[in-house]
Amino acid sequence: MTSLVPAATARARAEAAKMQALIDAQKGGFQLAAWDWQYYAEQVRKAEFDLDEAQIKPYLELNQVLTDGVFYAAHQLYGLTFKERHDLPVYHPDVRVFEVFDADRKPMALFYADYFKRDSKKGGAWMDPFVNQSSLLGTRPVVFNVCNFTKPALGQPALISFDDVTTLFHEFGHALHGLLSNVRYPLLAGTNVPNDFAEFPSQFNEKWALQPQVFAHYAKHHKTGEPMPQPLVEKIKKSHTFNQGYDLTEYLAAALLDMAWHTQSADAPAKDVPAFETSALDRFRINLPLVPPRYHTTYFAHIWSSSGYSAGYYAYLWSEVLDHDAYAWFKAHGDLTRANGDRFRKMILSRGSTEDMATLYRTFRGQEPSVEPLLEARGMQPVPAK
Repeated sequence: MTSLVPAATARARAEAAKMQALIDAQKGGFQLAAWDWQYYAEQVRKAEFDLDEAQIKPYLELNQVLTDGVFYAAHQLYGLTFKERHDLPVYHPDVRVFEVFDADRKPMALFYADYFKRDSKKGGAWMDPFVNQSSLLGTRPVVFNVCNFTKPALGQPALISFDDVTTLFHEFGHALHGLLSNVRYPLLAGTNVPNDFAEFPSQFNEKWALQPQVFAHYAKHHKTGEPMPQPLVEKIKKSHTFNQGYDLTEYLAAALLDMAWHTQSADAPAKDVPAFETSALDRFRINLPLVPPRYHTTYFAHIWSSSGYSAGYYAYLWSEVLDHDAYAWFKAHGDLTRANGDRFRKMILSRGSTEDMATLYRTFRGQEPSVEPLLEARGMQPVPAK
């Protein structure tokens, strides 16, 4: 975490300078403060990064993204093929079922897709297994993905945003973790791994949404079949680096604050909370008044309740380090190839929780993970700590 601080704070200061210039150009006559950030950041976003969803959505039809994007990437990487089944029971008419076949054409799993919102359905997006894979029990995986996309009117296409596309790839990354499991005991199968490693395959699978070969295969106009114009593609790519200095700095400040509290010894004297927080942020060189921690100590529910993130709030970011680092390995070894996919499947996706996660990753990568690919993806460069 500390190795990310210099780059994150440098980028946050640069973002602040851009907003201050905007305030000055508008003759605001004041210095940017933390409570001004989102207001002026939105003005910068609209000027430099705004995506016109009305232009983009016609190229992102849900079934096309699923079959020609998500399933296509899984076929290229892991040899999987998907056949929709209409003879199997479903719990709602909107749910679709696909039988999954391995590269040798043998049936290996079932995948349920439940993508449209409805009144009786919980919000959000997630993956879960109906049946875990287990060689002990002789069970093959049955997994499902849930999303809450808006259902189109009868006869109309289901057009989605690029954020929705990313969600589709993300949740299918979790599904692959379950579908490709190859372990003996069901309690060690698939996504039954620590928080940071559970998010690693899903965030890694997001990378294929913008990979040129995959993107070109699915991002086609739903009426004409024409590919998305390159200026729109570039806007999507550029938008991924917007406000990243702020986002990373506020997250790191909270994660480091979590660590500061949870590395106190059991017999440490009681602390003055505001003073301790200021001291900790100063010690980690991340005490930026313009970018406060995402959560201050007094309302940091993740680390004081039973949600399981005490001394572990960093997990979200650590899984991101892993997914960007793994994708850097793919790009260095030919990108979207079966050989690369088979290696990732054999050494990561199939292993569940049968070995220490750090050992699994180092064996796959051949080295410790690096933060540099994450910084690059967020539009930053490493900055030596002073």
